[in-house]
Amino acid sequence: MTPTLQSFIAGRWIGTTPAAALASAVDGRTVYHTHAEAIDFAEAWSYARRTGGPALLALDFQQRAARLKALGAYLIQHKERLYEISRHTGATRADSWVDIEGGSGTLYAYAAVGTGELPSGNVVHEGPAMALGKKGGFAGTHILVPRGGVAVHINAFNFPVWGLLEKFAPSFLAGMPCIAKPATATSYLTEAAVRLMNESGLLPAGSLQLVIGGTGDLLDRLDGQDIVTFTGSADTAAKLRSNRHLIERSVPFNAEADSLNCAILAPDVSPDDEEFDLFVKEVAREMTVKAGQKCTAIRRAIVPRRHLDAVAERLRARLAKITVGDPAVEGVKMGALASRAQLRDVSERVALLARGLEIVSGGGAGFKPVGDGVAEGAFHAPTLLLCRDAFANTDVHDVEAFGPVSTLMPYDDLDAALELAARGKGSLVSTLVTRDPHVAAHAVPALAAFHGRVLVLDREAAVESTGHGSPLPQLKHGGPGRSGGGEELGGVRAVKHYLQRTAVQGSPTMLAAVAREYVRGAKVREEAVHPFRKYFDEIEVGDSLLTHRRTVSEADIVAFGGISGDYFYMHFDEIAARESAFGQRIAHGYFVLSAAAGLFVSPAPGPVLANYGLDTLRFVKPVAIGDTIRARLTCKRKTTRPPKKDQPAQGVVAWDVQVTNQLDELVASYDILTLVLERPAG
Repeated sequence: MTPTLQSFIAGRWIGTTPAAALASAVDGRTVYHTHAEAIDFAEAWSYARRTGGPALLALDFQQRAARLKALGAYLIQHKERLYEISRHTGATRADSWVDIEGGSGTLYAYAAVGTGELPSGNVVHEGPAMALGKKGGFAGTHILVPRGGVAVHINAFNFPVWGLLEKFAPSFLAGMPCIAKPATATSYLTEAAVRLMNESGLLPAGSLQLVIGGTGDLLDRLDGQDIVTFTGSADTAAKLRSNRHLIERSVPFNAEADSLNCAILAPDVSPDDEEFDLFVKEVAREMTVKAGQKCTAIRRAIVPRRHLDAVAERLRARLAKITVGDPAVEGVKMGALASRAQLRDVSERVALLARGLEIVSGGGAGFKPVGDGVAEGAFHAPTLLLCRDAFANTDVHDVEAFGPVSTLMPYDDLDAALELAARGKGSLVSTLVTRDPHVAAHAVPALAAFHGRVLVLDREAAVESTGHGSPLPQLKHGGPGRSGGGEELGGVRAVKHYLQRTAVQGSPTMLAAVAREYVRGAKVREEAVHPFRKYFDEIEVGDSLLTHRRTVSEADIVAFGGISGDYFYMHFDEIAARESAFGQRIAHGYFVLSAAAGLFVSPAPGPVLANYGLDTLRFVKPVAIGDTIRARLTCKRKTTRPPKKDQPAQGVVAWDVQVTNQLDELVASYDILTLVLERPAG
């Protein structure tokens, strides 16, 4: 009996009555049904707000990051359940690796973002605070806080797992519950992934809900605290973006749409260069991975006119070696499109594009995918078209066949190539293959105006390059114009997309309390116990130490120069120093730093394990021979660290350090980071 997919709404699975049949892309047989039961979207939205939001905010950034890491590990542990199902989408094992393990890797990446870049608690301070008055009693800063709403994620059919997880990870980390709506054609793989995530026990109640089928009136229930993110066609993005309710309520809408991405072979590359083959390999790979069903795939290959025939011949030869068919058959390198409907759409668009163009590869009557029952599958031959005058033909810059299809087009000079690239009206990614840094310096700024990402590919980068079509969690994914005008991923940038930025004004003491981070000018606590003698859980933001004084002598400068080897004239040449802007010899900046450490460090063994870095270091004023310095050390920020096996519990403390002279003028400023033990249990 064919299984019926279920939606996961308000903590329960809904759907027993079969509705629409979903066919295997490989052989056309029905493998799943959607469910006929209607979803109560008022309940789904309310459950996310009232249950999911509070459950997520009962954890802080660090704890949610730990959950993401554990969830990534759980999915990897059970990945074969997903691989088994993924075959029906037409994906090969390599295609599914990008989707399944790439999605799990995104969870790991955002776990690292949370651990390394976000604080404990649920408030992010975007400092530094700035003085707004002359007496130091009034200041302003910015904070980021969870929005208190719901993230509705509407995903495309091509990456049923990665598409879910690359949106889920940053919103979960930001403390925002999600309602995910995958494209129906491949929703069975998304449903399997959500079942695994739910089985893990790591998801707080209401943090993730799944919609199989349409979104009904869900969008009409959203308000300004909510967010909609969309991946799919530019036409559907425009339709959703213009939803009157979303506009009236100012609901943020982020779109990542299919686009006519390009790759340019620079004029400095010849057929004898390694870069020439890199270009051919990249175009062929982007045509055949996921059967070309990637929003980042290369749709336009732009090459010097004098190399047009050589590129066409090498691409034809490479594509001829691609075996297309059932992914279960050994040797198959390219699978099927996601559905017969997708096959019809691609075939229609290829016919439209091919008017007046030459067919370099594909399109012949002899195309026969390998495997049993594949005649009813959704297979399409890799098809390379040739447009000899891309300035006269507008279709090649407007019509996208979302499959294994690309168009080759020549140019006469680099600026002409850049103009052809721009005629895509905004794309997610472009690749420039060149050997010449000067070519890259000229071309990349022009490409950047029309593309969300630019890959500069040469033999050096190729050793580790992840390729044209691979969005990375650390880098922005999105693009201007036709490609949607949105941004996803990009490390912590994506998390901030789901947070509300607010300006806060008040006294430094109040700002420190709100931001949970010491703000200069705020009240401090000075106690008899040295801050370095306290365990992590005993330290409080605002704990401070004002050190004794030290007068800088010429002997200090001479000794430091001998130790460091720094004999810069400002420290040793009396005549040259007198003629400089400072008018006298001054101490090394790093001597001031070292001397300050000597003033505030508590040397005996204790809870402080190590100093592992400095942030925001500035040498504000010179320190001359005879000046007297002292330091103020203040706990600025505390961040818990996930426990590690065989290591004692510990956290990171950021200390604000201000070094002043005898006139109480600031001479050096920085943050010092220390690892501090938590008090042992018992």
